[in-house]
Amino acid sequence: MEYKAELIVDSKATLGEGPSWDRNQKILYWVDILGKRIHIYDYVSKKNRFIEVNQYVGTAVPRKSGGLVLALQNGFYSLNPQTDQLTLMANTEEHLPQNRFNDGKCDAAGRFWAGTMGLDDAYGVGSLYCLDTENNVKTVLQNVTCSNGLAWSPDNRTMYYIDTPTSQIVAFDFNIEDGSICNERVVVEIPREMGFPDGMTIDEEGMLWVAHWQGFRIGRWNPFTGKLIQAIPIPAPLVTSCSFGGENMDELFITTARIGLSEETLLQYPQSGGVFKIKTDVKGMGMYPFLG
Repeated sequence: MEYKAELIVDSKATLGEGPSWDRNQKILYWVDILGKRIHIYDYVSKKNRFIEVNQYVGTAVPRKSGGLVLALQNGFYSLNPQTDQLTLMANTEEHLPQNRFNDGKCDAAGRFWAGTMGLDDAYGVGSLYCLDTENNVKTVLQNVTCSNGLAWSPDNRTMYYIDTPTSQIVAFDFNIEDGSICNERVVVEIPREMGFPDGMTIDEEGMLWVAHWQGFRIGRWNPFTGKLIQAIPIPAPLVTSCSFGGENMDELFITTARIGLSEETLLQYPQSGGVFKIKTDVKGMGMYPFLG
């Protein structure tokens, strides 16, 4: 099946990222990291609004008890979208002011995983953290350069992870009971001519859908064979992340960026920084709320 990307929010975000589908409210949350905005797209009305925060915002996820939990430049925060009130939950890198949070999401047990990177893209200064439902933070991985895509297999026995400059997707054995990981191995190598792997999600068949930064595409990859199943063109060079949603979980929402693009490139790809949607012939795994 050939897929065609439909522009649903012509936001021209500087660095659109982190789409997160709330199936109960039929809302797509996403962020503009450098714009310091959390966007709220109403699937029914097709209207998009945003909340400005005073820090770079890596990702936002719904909280079961209400509101959102965010990974901002200075740590984990909760947000009341009605009052815009931010509350600090944990400042994990107070000693690293040149770092910021990037991508993240929750596992099936309601823990919030999010990783960091250097503001100057410095090598190996980031980490991957896990905020548990008791609001305790543990460091899971260190020496990360650009912590990015996360996904868990349908049976919750495998966690997939991307550190973008490696051009790899790695897998870990995952223990859903305590959130521990082990047995790291590379399952996909992205050729450089396809761009760099950024955010990702997973479908019910266990295949990975990966945003290709500088690659003009979403790639559907088989983590068992390492092979590319399908490449879906996106009319923007900087494809940042993707997430399944919609009434039947068969719509892929895709964020993009326009940071650093020349005027010539923007004239050629004017929808850069927008949010796109693709109707797929496979259902995706749902995203989980934070249970803390």
